[in-house]
Amino acid sequence: MPDGAGVLAHGLGGRTDLPLDGVTAIAGGGAAVAVTFLALTVAWTRPRLRPDAGRPLPEGLARLLDAPGLTSACRWVVLALSAAVVGVAFAGPSSDARNLAPWALFVTFWVGLVPASVLCGPVWRRVNPLRTLHAAVCRVARVAPSGVRAVPKRLGWWPAACWLLGFVWLELVAPGRSDPRLVGGLLAGYAAVNVGAAVWFGRDWFARGDGFEAYSSLLARMCPVGRRPDGVLVWRTPLTGLVGTGGEPGLAATACVLIGSTGFDGVTRTTYWRDSVDPSDVPAGTAGLLVSVGAVAVLYLAAMGAGARWSGQDPREWTGRFAGSLLPIALGYTVAHYFSFLLLEGQTTVILASDPLGRGWNLLGSTGNVVDYGLLSPAVIAMVQVNAVVLGHLAGTAVAHDLALRTVPPRRRLAGQAPLAAVMVCLTCAGLFALLSG
Repeated sequence: MPDGAGVLAHGLGGRTDLPLDGVTAIAGGGAAVAVTFLALTVAWTRPRLRPDAGRPLPEGLARLLDAPGLTSACRWVVLALSAAVVGVAFAGPSSDARNLAPWALFVTFWVGLVPASVLCGPVWRRVNPLRTLHAAVCRVARVAPSGVRAVPKRLGWWPAACWLLGFVWLELVAPGRSDPRLVGGLLAGYAAVNVGAAVWFGRDWFARGDGFEAYSSLLARMCPVGRRPDGVLVWRTPLTGLVGTGGEPGLAATACVLIGSTGFDGVTRTTYWRDSVDPSDVPAGTAGLLVSVGAVAVLYLAAMGAGARWSGQDPREWTGRFAGSLLPIALGYTVAHYFSFLLLEGQTTVILASDPLGRGWNLLGSTGNVVDYGLLSPAVIAMVQVNAVVLGHLAGTAVAHDLALRTVPPRRRLAGQAPLAAVMVCLTCAGLFALLSG
């Protein structure tokens, strides 16, 4: 069984035997993004990502996926599992190496939510236990689920951005962050605050006020299964859901939090950071996280301002219009930093779930098992990491180009897109440097 520090040891977890030449990978990744941008300006001359397109799912499958009974059953199961995790946080072993709760939260849920949402759609909106709790509270208190007043439109994604920034601070900086009792208390407090907000603002609060549901829904915009504007479930080009994200307040900020925080995770594993900063130095860690997120935001805003001026557009509109192009980058960074974490450390969740209270049970037959760290070789990990970062930026470049084709006059398209393309090249190189310099 790994020690408690292993709960939050991401990616390569300190391996230094990477089978890649860092300089070559960084230069190649940046060049790939630059060449792709130039190729798109020549070969991709009309918008191809159409939200109204797609092949409808078989009628029987679509009916099953939309069945109210399936949604209800899944929500109650997830509520029961969530309550069990909180209960184990308080009643289980006090050691984070032996308590299921921190592993379930930081590994299985937080990291597992990414592939679940990208492959299956907005799954957390479908099964969110907070929605179930809210519905129950409304029935007992005899209040309308629609709330007292509507969520102010100007809030947009800002509540989600704040929640996610707080969570990544907990994950990457906070002292004692994997302590089971702390995890249980924070989960209970998070549920209370969001259910209370939903009682006031109505069930619509969860869509952008619950950081985890918002995160899942944003990732789901890259899912190959989605809904057309008429509500029909369809197979679609995975990037299609990103072209309808323009003008949503706080969306760009949310994406910058996701990119910047994951980038900071990589920075903390570089030789320079490890040699210069004490891991227990909370002010330094907090400053590093904020600087990382802020740097991404400044780069994006600068690119939007320059691109808008050079193409004769309103910079304020551009900031929201192109925010969707950041989401593939956030996904690429997340895959690069967390996929091995999920596959390797995620095994611990199954091991601990077999004896959640530490009483010698063997409910799943996995008690006493050990994590198979040989499941992934350093070569596989490194290749997935590099390709995830590069492909994420390539996809973001393609989305930005498709969005530009819809709004920018033909003669100004190259100039209008160039600043954002330059930022994407910089982010590619920076992301690869953080990954490969540990």
